Amino acid sequence: MLALCDIKRCAADAGFDLCGVARCRHFADNEAQFRDWLQHGYQSSLGYMERNAEKRFDPRRLVEQARTAVVCAVAYKNRFSEGYPPDCRTKVASYACNKDYHTTIRKMLQRLFAALRERQPNLEGRAFVDTAPLAEKRLAVEAGLGWIGRQSLLITPQYGSFVLLGELLLCDEADAYDTPFEGSRCGTCRACMEHCPTGAIVAPHVIDTNRCISCHTVEREPTTQIDLHGWIFGCEECQSCCPHNRQAPFHTHPAFDPVFDPLAAGPEAWRSMTEAQFVERLGETPLTRSGLARIKKNIY
Repeated sequence: MLALCDIKRCAADAGFDLCGVARCRHFADNEAQFRDWLQHGYQSSLGYMERNAEKRFDPRRLVEQARTAVVCAVAYKNRFSEGYPPDCRTKVASYACNKDYHTTIRKMLQRLFAALRERQPNLEGRAFVDTAPLAEKRLAVEAGLGWIGRQSLLITPQYGSFVLLGELLLCDEADAYDTPFEGSRCGTCRACMEHCPTGAIVAPHVIDTNRCISCHTVEREPTTQIDLHGWIFGCEECQSCCPHNRQAPFHTHPAFDPVFDPLAAGPEAWRSMTEAQFVERLGETPLTRSGLARIKKNIY
C-alpha cells in the first residue's frame, strides 16, 4: 500500500508544484456530458476525441488493475502569460515559449515513479502527459487540485489555470486519498467567455473547437476560416483575463523558463526564417507540432 505522504513528498522532490491523489473510478456524469458534446459536433476536426470515450472516463479501462491516480501539476506562468500588445501579430501561447512540456513532465513523472518503486519494488503503473484518452482535468478535481472554470480549464487556487498536468496511474491502493475539490470559485465572473475573440466558449464549460483559435493554430485545421487575432500558435485570451490568473505568481521551475521572446520577432522575421533556423532556435519547443510553414500561414 502506498503512503499518501510519501507520494506527495516524492512529487515535490521531482519538481512538481502540486500533487493530489484520487481513486480510479468511472466518471459517468462526465462521460455523458462529453458524449453530448460530441453529438453537437463541437470536436470539429479533432477526430481523435471520438475514440476511446469509455477509456477516457474510467482510468481502469486505460490501465488494467489501476487503483490510484497521482495527479501532478507544475506552474508555467511567465510574462507572456499576461497578454500581448493589442497590435501584436505574432502571439504565441506562453507554454509554447518553453521547451516542450511533454518531455519535461514525463521525465519528472519517471523520477517520481522511480522514487515510489524504491519504496515498493513491485509497484506497477503508467505515466501520462496529455497524449492518451484520460480525463486529466476531472481527475485533478477529484484529487483536490482545483475546479473547472467556464473556459473548461482546470483552475487551481495557488496558480490559476497556468499549470500543466501529468499523471501516474498506479496498480495499488493508497493509505488515504485527497478530498475532491468542491464547487467553483468563479462566482459570477464570465470574463473568459466575454474575452474569447471568436465566441468559442458557447456556454459555460462548452468549447466549440471549430471557433477556437488554439485549435486552428495547433491541432488539425478545421474546414472553416476564422480571424486568428494575431495568434500564430495557441491562444490564451480566456486565461490572461481571468482574475485568478492575474493574481497567480510566476513559475519557479527553471525548466519552464522561456527559451525565446515572441515580441522580439515580428512578422517579417518569421516569414524570412528558414527551416534550418526554425529547428535550431525552436526545435525543442511545442512549435514543432505545427511546423514553420503553418506558422507562416497564420501570420497576416
